[in-house]
Amino acid sequence: MNIAAVDTSPLDTDPLRDSELYFNRELSALDFNFRVLAQAQDPQVPLLERLRYLCISCTNLDEFFEIRAGTLRHAQDLGVPPGPDGLSPATVLARIHDRAAELVQSQYECWNHVLRPALAEAGVRVMHRDGWSEQQTQWLREYFRDEIMPVLSPLGLDPAHPFPKILNKSLNIVVVLKGKDAFGREGHLAIVRAPRSLPRIIQIPDEVSGGKHDFVFLSAVLSAFVDELFPGMQVKGAYQFRVTRNSELIVDEDEVENLALALRDELVGRGYLRAVRLEIAEQCPDDIVRTLLENFDLTENAVYRINGPVNLNRVIQVYDLVQRPDLKFMPFQPRLLGGVEAMFDKIAEGDVLLHHPFDAFTPVLELLKQASEDPNVLAIKQTLYRTGKDSPIVDSLVQAARNGKDVTVVVELRARFDEEANLGLADRLQDAGVQVVYGVVGYKTHAKMMLIVRREGRKLRRYVHLGTGNYHSGTARVYTDFGLFTADPDIGNDVHLIFQQLSGLAPTIKLKRLLQSPFTLHAGVLKRIDRETRHAKAGKPARIIAKMNALNEPQVVRALYMASQAGVQIDLIVRGACTLRPGLPGISENIRVRSIIGRFLEHHRVYWFANDGDPDLFCSSADWLERNLLRRIETGFPVLAPELAQRVYEEALANYLADNCSAWTLQSDGSYVRLSPAPGETPHSAQLSLLGNVGA
Repeated sequence: MNIAAVDTSPLDTDPLRDSELYFNRELSALDFNFRVLAQAQDPQVPLLERLRYLCISCTNLDEFFEIRAGTLRHAQDLGVPPGPDGLSPATVLARIHDRAAELVQSQYECWNHVLRPALAEAGVRVMHRDGWSEQQTQWLREYFRDEIMPVLSPLGLDPAHPFPKILNKSLNIVVVLKGKDAFGREGHLAIVRAPRSLPRIIQIPDEVSGGKHDFVFLSAVLSAFVDELFPGMQVKGAYQFRVTRNSELIVDEDEVENLALALRDELVGRGYLRAVRLEIAEQCPDDIVRTLLENFDLTENAVYRINGPVNLNRVIQVYDLVQRPDLKFMPFQPRLLGGVEAMFDKIAEGDVLLHHPFDAFTPVLELLKQASEDPNVLAIKQTLYRTGKDSPIVDSLVQAARNGKDVTVVVELRARFDEEANLGLADRLQDAGVQVVYGVVGYKTHAKMMLIVRREGRKLRRYVHLGTGNYHSGTARVYTDFGLFTADPDIGNDVHLIFQQLSGLAPTIKLKRLLQSPFTLHAGVLKRIDRETRHAKAGKPARIIAKMNALNEPQVVRALYMASQAGVQIDLIVRGACTLRPGLPGISENIRVRSIIGRFLEHHRVYWFANDGDPDLFCSSADWLERNLLRRIETGFPVLAPELAQRVYEEALANYLADNCSAWTLQSDGSYVRLSPAPGETPHSAQLSLLGNVGA
């Protein structure tokens, strides 16, 4: 079908529903990792940072298979119909495996032929087994005998020892044996599992190796000395492998009485759910590969033959172990907010905007700490999605409860891969007397809100913090996000009503300032897109700029297509998956989509609508995804102070649209093209320009 010639006649009830107008979300999300990998291949990026990008692309691919591919296999089993793109789950899975094979090949080519040699030249050696010196080999053999062999439990495969359960993403060696053991049993195959307690990267002491930064993979050591586990037998081959399993927890919340207990039960078996991918050493014989595929119930296209370590992402430990500032990004100190020692006074003077990581996260921590100690503070309410280990946020909430404040925390137990941590967090808060709420059945609480009620004279005043990112001190240093402090009465009342709704059984509420999913955020976005469409049809200037992590909600995509057809100029800054096709004549020729990949993970969500000269700007916790707009608790909050709204526009929108160094533009065929400055054009990196303002 010729996309450019899509029939838009009235005979077609809704031509904008044509499947050719929609990219597949999973395939689009997978392609994001090629853009991450491009950072690892970029010689302008410091060498150890390139290694970090390589590892990020590998870890992202792991999570993609654990969640997206795992969910697709489930959908295939259930006979779920195709989405807006018209592709069945089986078709998507086949295309995923083909595209992922290209990505894996590129990752290992980057490692074997680019980064590993460049690191060695720079004095950081991750050594091949065939490159070990006699002294290094002897030290590693002793290390194997003393530190590794005592914790290994090799398992021979025979009728009495069936194939063992293999933990998700664990390192394993399949060993081919010849000969008989002490009981006269004929050897064939054995499995050696590497316990999680063993380090995956081993540093050789410089007095042994002669180099200050010399490392080997655990997998190489296991393969080299595995024969010592089978005395009297001959090892004919040893091949590392790793299986990736579906990690999406499915709890029928309507059928459980206690969500926390149900999740604890599910977490016990998460590491042994259905397999979705097998990675195995390139030289492994076909018959062994077939045996493994049969055991894991996988098809031929689910196997990836690896020219290198199957757990390549573990080399990230080298980044942490090597203290070489010359091979890393220049450190920077984020801006510190003045008046942070008296946060209530600061916010009472006027709204405060923080742009992380360029602005320090300290004011958020300080506000909560001061609230926990202030005798005039009566109540604190907060949502927690991800907090990180040893969180000062949690410490302050615990202290506030011990100081007699009324503290309510909405803990989202189903924050993916943080479920176990959040269960422990909930237990700690409850032990301190905090009222813990798990949100609403069927809807993840993804909104980022803090509400503090303080007595000031004869009145109570509400202080609010709203954010686009999590209350996590670590991610605030590497994710771009906005946080807003305000004492605006309308916003304070809106947040109060949302907390009431989350903790009780409140009816539908009417908010004055905030948009909230699953009630008004989706409709609010559509309404504002339609308003721009009507302005364009009336001959008025019409413009939409929106920044987010991903876009796939079909009604929003169709509304954007209609706006484009009406003449609205639309710029979308979408970091990851985007199902909208830009640049189609007569349909989306007025829509441009770009993705920014840089030092920091782009994470803030900002929606801006020109509104005929009276711009409407919202920051939000929500991407324009079906789940965020329709099946989660999210907020979109306006930045009311004109100077702060202008700052958001300039820093997060205009700045990123001007980027010609870190930007990739989405083409109508689904490919991305990396921008570079045109001849005579001044180079501009959005993130570097913001760093320049804080003294990188």
